[in-house]
Amino acid sequence: MLISLIGFLMMLITLLIWIVVAQAIMSWLVAFNVVNTHNQFVRTVLTFLDRLVDPLVRPIRRFMPDLGGIDLSSAVLVIALIFVRDVLLGGLLVGGL
Repeated sequence: MLISLIGFLMMLITLLIWIVVAQAIMSWLVAFNVVNTHNQFVRTVLTFLDRLVDPLVRPIRRFMPDLGGIDLSSAVLVIALIFVRDVLLGGLLVGGL
């Protein structure tokens, strides 16, 4: 039962990584005027992704130095999620059980 729970958590973290990547790509597309935010569907998707990712990157942004217009908090979040998924949960799955 514990193995299936760890597998489920790893799958959720992988899904969260893809959501963070999608939000970063959408924000770049909006910043470079590739997609139009006046479109209702685009605005809805962007709002949904922002509401999911923003609470996770907000604490990281407090500790990150100001790099001008570059925001690396999403990259830091993805690296942290990969660490948790592969090292901590993967270590439990392989060695701890």
